[in-house]
Amino acid sequence: MFAAASSATLLPVNNTLGVVLAALLVAATTVAFYARFRDDRENYARAIALAGLRAVVQLAAVALVIGWVVRYLPALLGFVLVMYAVAARTAGRRITRDRTWWWAAAPVAAGALPVVALLVVVGLVPLKGVALIPVAGILIGGALTATVLAGQRALDELRTRHGEVEAGLAIGLLDREARLEIARPAAATALVPGLDQTRTVGLVTLPGAFVGMLIGGASPLKAGVVQLFVLIALLAVQAVAVTVVLELVARGLLTRDGTGR
Repeated sequence: MFAAASSATLLPVNNTLGVVLAALLVAATTVAFYARFRDDRENYARAIALAGLRAVVQLAAVALVIGWVVRYLPALLGFVLVMYAVAARTAGRRITRDRTWWWAAAPVAAGALPVVALLVVVGLVPLKGVALIPVAGILIGGALTATVLAGQRALDELRTRHGEVEAGLAIGLLDREARLEIARPAAATALVPGLDQTRTVGLVTLPGAFVGMLIGGASPLKAGVVQLFVLIALLAVQAVAVTVVLELVARGLLTRDGTGR
């Protein structure tokens, strides 16, 4: 029954789909432009348009090369490494424009790498492209999101409440401790999206892994188990990533202006 619900019947790839996608991208860009969504780092109307166009180009390229990549282990590992490198740079540049951006590579790796390695070692994810690439992509993407949110919010809080950091130093706290006291609650809010997704799964949202497996013909039970695994793994990845980001910010290694703020 589920096998009959193929991807072709759910979302046919034709001219109508192209027109709808273009219309949605234009609508999103127009709304962001009308609402004047921008800050000192980004014009979000422009960012939405460019992100949509980049997604088209990147997914087309991936579709062309992934069939070759999955046949050869060195190419497969190289592809995963490229995913990690892009995530690290994206996270770093989203958090800061100064030269400390490269420290964002640490939380992305600390969050995703141990979980991916564990899954491969215990045999839950075979060292094959059809399994490794999507799992690694989900976990690296989760680490990327948590790293960006935690880094931005921690640094914003330190800048806004710099006087409280100075007060902590005045009463004898070490620099790291004073920064931690201010930045920790803000950085921890980076866990909220993952927590909400896990809490509401099946009630509000049906995430991609679950829906994809159903479309592919898996039973609802198996699809649910796989989705549960993804959500729990993401919680672990994001908790580690946020912890590492907080430590980097507290030690003044990840900054916005070279002064620890």
